[in-house]
Amino acid sequence: MSRKLTSIIIPTYNGLGLLRRLIDSIREHTDDRETPYELIVVDNGSADGTCEWCAERRISFVSLGGNTGFPTACNKGLRVAAGERLMLLNNDIVATPNWLTNLAAGLEQEQGIGLTGPITNYASGLQQADYRFDSLEQFMRIASDVNRPDAGKRMRVMRIVGLCMLFKREVYEKVGELDERFSPGHYEDDDYCLRIRMSGYSLVMCKDALVYHEGSASFRRTDSEEVERLIERNRQLFIDKWGIDPGTFIGT
Repeated sequence: MSRKLTSIIIPTYNGLGLLRRLIDSIREHTDDRETPYELIVVDNGSADGTCEWCAERRISFVSLGGNTGFPTACNKGLRVAAGERLMLLNNDIVATPNWLTNLAAGLEQEQGIGLTGPITNYASGLQQADYRFDSLEQFMRIASDVNRPDAGKRMRVMRIVGLCMLFKREVYEKVGELDERFSPGHYEDDDYCLRIRMSGYSLVMCKDALVYHEGSASFRRTDSEEVERLIERNRQLFIDKWGIDPGTFIGT
């Protein structure tokens, strides 16, 4: 596998603690010689010192004036990314041994594969992995065993959840950006996956790439009824755009 640069784009909003944990884990578990990468933090107007922290550590960042939401932040990051591979990554992820190596290997496994994603402890659909653990340390031990490179553990799916999506630059150039009508978030990932498939590419879930996901960290601070209204609104936006219910391929 060639040493292609991966641009890891991380949108964040008032989540400095999560961001620090994520970047520490990326640096610990990603071999820059094998899978070179660049970090691009896109800050949605945080008031917790995120930009100052990035500047002190010479981490590339884009500072937005307010909370524009996930799709817009991702698009801002994609526009400045230099990588031949592009990753959209939630700030509440923890990287694990071999995570990027195996996701990248899955992307290059066959010519027509356009996007890969991991399995995780917290997701909807097929990417939900039911490993029992009592601590993050125990989870990391499980991931070390699960993440042994294995092409046989990679399978085609109809959908990859937006918590961690790795795709080729050619896919981005052909399919375009995330649809910002779904801001601040929900169903923009379903929309993007559908558009990638409509462009002739396959999606692959890598069961040899288990990552930790805190789960709904950004929306947890929002009133639950408000979140439910947002989910329903964006679901209807998806139906209006495509004429199908995204629930038809959630579990496939």
